[in-house]
Amino acid sequence: MSHRNAPLTPTGRLRLARCVVDDGWPVRRAAERFQVSHTTAARWAGRYRQAGPEGMHDRSSRPHHQPRRSPATVEEHVVRLRHEHRIGPVRLAARCGIAPSTAHRILVRHNLPALATLDRATGEPVRRYERARPGELVHIDVKKLGRIPDGGGHKVLGRAAGRKNRTGTGLAYLHTALDDHSRLAYTEDLPDEKAATCAAFLTRATAWFAAHGISVERVLTDNAWAYTKNTWRDTCRNLGIQPRWTRPWRPQTNGKVERFHRTLLEEWAYIRPYTSDRERQAAFPDWLDWYNYHRPHTGIDGHTPASRVTNLPGQHT
Repeated sequence: MSHRNAPLTPTGRLRLARCVVDDGWPVRRAAERFQVSHTTAARWAGRYRQAGPEGMHDRSSRPHHQPRRSPATVEEHVVRLRHEHRIGPVRLAARCGIAPSTAHRILVRHNLPALATLDRATGEPVRRYERARPGELVHIDVKKLGRIPDGGGHKVLGRAAGRKNRTGTGLAYLHTALDDHSRLAYTEDLPDEKAATCAAFLTRATAWFAAHGISVERVLTDNAWAYTKNTWRDTCRNLGIQPRWTRPWRPQTNGKVERFHRTLLEEWAYIRPYTSDRERQAAFPDWLDWYNYHRPHTGIDGHTPASRVTNLPGQHT
């Protein structure tokens, strides 16, 4: 069916055409029987005479001749610049002397995907993956976040006063463990990212996932100093977990937890001005509960992370 209000499917068109061509019905009688206009009935009968049953399908609306289409040399230039410099339609248009909409149509015509779907380093489409079950792989990373001094930072006091008030506030180290399949997340605010701190976090995160019915099998981290020491390896071995590491200079491999940290900053850390670090930390448990149990996640078709864990939504109150 062409669209939701189309009166005839290809099968209905074939029936109408056979009534007119094979059975000899008048076109007007067939139009009344199938509740379409006289013109529509005549069109499908004519196509049936010309092409038989295959003519009952929709035809492309693209014109046979496009005299104003961009010359082949221009299209080749656009495609070459896209491959060489990985730039979008606006910049391509400026270089080639065409409209941005024309550059966009050329990219679509040559099946070149949007830049957002490409790997920045290689220009190849990003290969996305997802583990088949919860616990098969857990991503771990640390996000550093400036602490808010009592009285507020620059968002509350302004730039000048905020700069004076921030002296000695230090950094918050947000350690996060995120399940690859469900996107269920566990985060702690810790004072540093030393090897012993990271190992202790892994122990607590593993226990938290176990309490939610998830047995951690593998952990994926970057190549930070703390994750390459024997403390980390020994902790993984004691917990029965296989440690994995990303390729150097390839943060995309651990992209799920990187994306979670971006969401965390946008929806919790920077969502409103806070007057102290204690106020911001007090708001975090509610936000994490919202993320795990109530927030639709676009990476898993709008479901919540908890909905992908066996019976977890029923355990939540």
